[in-house]
Amino acid sequence: MSQELTAGKVLSPSTPWTDRQVPGIQVADEQQTFKATFTEPTIECPECHALVTRTAMSFNAYVCPQCDEHLRMRARDRLNWFFDQVNGELGQEFSAKDPLQFVDSRPYPDRMREAQDKTGETEALIVMQGSLKGLDLIACAFDFDFMGGSMGTVVGDRFVQAAERAIALHQPLICFAASGGARMQEGMLSLMQMARTAAAIQKMKEARVPYLVVLTHPVYGGVTASLAMLGDVHIAEPKAMIGFAGKRVIEQTVREKLEEPFQRAEYLLDHGVVDQIVHRHALRDTVYRLVAKLMNLP
Repeated sequence: MSQELTAGKVLSPSTPWTDRQVPGIQVADEQQTFKATFTEPTIECPECHALVTRTAMSFNAYVCPQCDEHLRMRARDRLNWFFDQVNGELGQEFSAKDPLQFVDSRPYPDRMREAQDKTGETEALIVMQGSLKGLDLIACAFDFDFMGGSMGTVVGDRFVQAAERAIALHQPLICFAASGGARMQEGMLSLMQMARTAAAIQKMKEARVPYLVVLTHPVYGGVTASLAMLGDVHIAEPKAMIGFAGKRVIEQTVREKLEEPFQRAEYLLDHGVVDQIVHRHALRDTVYRLVAKLMNLP
């Protein structure tokens, strides 16, 4: 006598029809778990671990719709999101050299090629001209995925060019900072960019051209010690890590455990280092209002 295999159970022909499995329908086991499937790439939130499609995250300015965590934005994505209209890009004529012929575990040119292939960018700083709510301005953004957003000679060249263009056109300059500091592979030449950028910012102040800094996650080292802390107004995104030396280095120096929210934007706001913390969704409106105030615009 033949037997019938249904839903993992062996049933005899004499089994009542009420106990038989309906063809084409599977009954889930009590211990079986179901997982959502996506038809496009997803991004996992580092805070709540929710999976969000890349398209949905992009439309939400890379802010997690579940827990409101601010995820890192690529520099080009940030500038295209910030501007209503992009009129051009500055600084593409500058390219990095290897004056010190620096080699650690790999030669510096190899690291540069790897970063360029990974990001599709030629350097860690991108500068664009455009308009925001009808106001012409210049904005630059660090790409942390490009060697940790480190500041080398090309970053200094591009920032100084942006400052000089802002002075010539009397347009405000906005800087979105996200960096690990000066680029060690360029040695003293990278440290010189701190003085160069500071001098360019001083010229903007003398020309009464507004310079606003938006501190994103993270900002450290020589960038914090120069262009990131010399703005007319300092805005920080929520929970951004901002400092000069890293938290572990400070703990080893002072021999104390530094608890949260040390070096977070909220901690720095309470201690007067930043002027305000602004949610990314409100950032465009906030920057426009501040610039209009500084330029005595209606």
